[in-house]
Amino acid sequence: MKIAYFVNQYPKVSHSFIRREILALEQLGCNIERVALRGWDAELVDAADMKELSKTHFLLKKGLIGLLISSLQVLAKRPIVFFRTLVFAIKQGVHADRPWPYHLIYLAEACAMLGVVRTQNVQHVHAHFGTNSAEVVMLLKLLGGPSYSFTVHGPEEFDKPEFIKIRDKVRYAEFVVAISSYTRSQLYRWVDYQDWRKIHVVHCGLEASFYDVEPVPLPETPRLVCVGRICEQKGQLLLVSAINLIVKKGIDVELVLAGDGEMRGEVETLITDYALHEHIKITGWISSVQVREEMLAARALVLPSFAEGLPVVIMEALALKRPVLTTYIAGIPELIRDGESGWLFPAGDVEELARVIEVFLQAPLNQLSAMGEFGFKRVVDRHNVDTEANKLMALFKVSIESNVSSHALASGA
Repeated sequence: MKIAYFVNQYPKVSHSFIRREILALEQLGCNIERVALRGWDAELVDAADMKELSKTHFLLKKGLIGLLISSLQVLAKRPIVFFRTLVFAIKQGVHADRPWPYHLIYLAEACAMLGVVRTQNVQHVHAHFGTNSAEVVMLLKLLGGPSYSFTVHGPEEFDKPEFIKIRDKVRYAEFVVAISSYTRSQLYRWVDYQDWRKIHVVHCGLEASFYDVEPVPLPETPRLVCVGRICEQKGQLLLVSAINLIVKKGIDVELVLAGDGEMRGEVETLITDYALHEHIKITGWISSVQVREEMLAARALVLPSFAEGLPVVIMEALALKRPVLTTYIAGIPELIRDGESGWLFPAGDVEELARVIEVFLQAPLNQLSAMGEFGFKRVVDRHNVDTEANKLMALFKVSIESNVSSHALASGA
């Protein structure tokens, strides 16, 4: 099978789960063409991402001139199809998250993508995220391109389903992947009932080499690590405030914020205001190897998110036998069992977050180790990347065979 993977930006520091999925599919014999809008000049810290860089085709590398040329080529070859898709694209901009000129750009990107999939003999296109990347592959199909599917992660798709036209994207898709049962339920809310059958749960996965290693004992240091983009939905400001409450009680605690992002300045200001420099460190963007080291140097992962899908970093922490302190939102409770593999607390509640951290700090190491073992077994059972890739492979196969049969019937007619 020849499948094109389409992502807004690839490779990317926070998209390691996409890389894992692609490599697992290739191990199964699937031929993957990587296509992204941008990412050729991204700041990468992981050797695996740097390797992916050379394998990726970038649609925007030739700029707007390249998009214009591709659009004119499609217009010249298939004018009726082009204008029909143009009208559809403009309608996508009515009562939408972005005004109609953006959707003309998505159409131009679809035209550029059409040249790639035809040159590479792509049989099916899979996009990650239900936002503009899913619209591009939808327009690609309407232009005469191959069938498509896409993976919905959340929370962006849950925030504005009507404004990103999620119903249309599912309607024209061959199938849709939800990363959790919660994600599937949210799609059920916004798509036509007859399209429910298209939605399949396929988890993000971890490769065996990530967790099939000699375990590292929990450290004596009372350290927590929070991994992720420093932004409003991850709740780091609340976490800093909770650490302040802990420190005021005279309880020793260390926190490592592993990541970077648009709210780093605000977080640093709050750390200064509370005089917590001896207790909290921000690493900036680090490689997956360094993230792993930070997790192993901590007793647990803490993630006080306000909005999520199902964070891959939780899977990684459990795979390293570290318990997790996080909020009971979205798909998280499908993986984390409160009191068994970590602690769940209500999002946005700083006092409850501080209480849970205090309970964690008072827990003996043997209890935390038992939690780590429970979480390890659960994540290995539910999030093995080879198992999940096999599910995707089966879906790709059915889609391609269905389209081949349809084309054969059409030719016979």
